[in-house]
Amino acid sequence: MGRALKEKEQPVTEIAIVNTFTKLIFGDEAYTLREQSIIDAFQTMDVSAISGSHTEMGEYLRNLGVREMIQLVSGLQQHLSRYSNVLPRAMHEKEAASPRAD
Repeated sequence: MGRALKEKEQPVTEIAIVNTFTKLIFGDEAYTLREQSIIDAFQTMDVSAISGSHTEMGEYLRNLGVREMIQLVSGLQQHLSRYSNVLPRAMHEKEAASPRAD
């Protein structure tokens, strides 16, 4: 419970977004609560990712150029900070049992 509160209080960093995108690109299907929240926010921000599965989102991200990826990460971080009081749906669910911390 304490870890879940700490994750909610801390702003999402660019590196956390990049790590989540990397997991999507490589097809990982085990996501922490924070990573799922980043994915949920990505889906609300980027129309092309809304209806996609994690695999489709990974393919979309894989096809971005470096500049596009940098802009996306920066935009998603701004989007998350702007709506920090409105938590993505994953933050309302129970914390996934994972020893990994971002």
